[in-house]
Amino acid sequence: MSEPEIVVLRDPDAVSDAAAERIATSLDAAVHARGRADWATTGGSAAVGIYRRLVEPARRGAIPWAQVHTWWGDDRFVPSDHPLSNVKAFDDIVLDMPGRQAGAAVASAVGVHIPPENLHPFRTTEAIGAGHDAGTCAAQLADELHAAGLPEADGWPVFDLVVLGIGPDGHILSVFPGSPAFDSADWALGIPAPTHVEPHVARVTLNPAIVTAAREVLVVAHGAGKAGIISGVLGGDVDARRWPAQLTRRAGATWIIDEAAAASLPQRP
Repeated sequence: MSEPEIVVLRDPDAVSDAAAERIATSLDAAVHARGRADWATTGGSAAVGIYRRLVEPARRGAIPWAQVHTWWGDDRFVPSDHPLSNVKAFDDIVLDMPGRQAGAAVASAVGVHIPPENLHPFRTTEAIGAGHDAGTCAAQLADELHAAGLPEADGWPVFDLVVLGIGPDGHILSVFPGSPAFDSADWALGIPAPTHVEPHVARVTLNPAIVTAAREVLVVAHGAGKAGIISGVLGGDVDARRWPAQLTRRAGATWIIDEAAAASLPQRP
């Protein structure tokens, strides 16, 4: 079994900086190789730090955003401007919104201009407004993904890069241990509100098969609270239905974590 590259850095700031550099390099390389890059991003605190690094003056020009298409691996089934939304942080920090001022509280720099047609969130706001459920919302995103014409591997869309966080139970995307998503042929699915982890709201998610199909996978985590689950995921036998994050134990995957998150891993030579 191939294993991911594990990069352990000093603290969350160093993790965010290294992750942003990997993302910029990967997206730029994909555009140069194929004329377009498609990546799936994530949510949570790890994403906030990464986004702030992506729009810093020294790096913001390194990504050819006009040829980059941004998708979301999953989201909470809430409006896109809701604090629980995975889209909100990207909108607040990365996008060049009208009226934004440099140094605004939500951003480390003025955002970048990205063509609206290059942004592919789950359309939660529209779905909720129309009275649709999470499953309908996910199906609409799946249709959009099919129409985008990405290359496929074994029937699954191939993203140039998939960026992931890891949940306290080892979940990635909104694919929890034992999820029915493992047995679904749908490219995107609605997920009932989990009862064992917060927040207890319904989700929409891409199929976990996109993790194995992606050209590159980047997992980002920091903090002592992640040490136990990271030790479990990266050690011992692989059972992805128990620990979905083990789908990232593959060639072409990189974990960038800080020393606190790596504290329970075996000492490396």
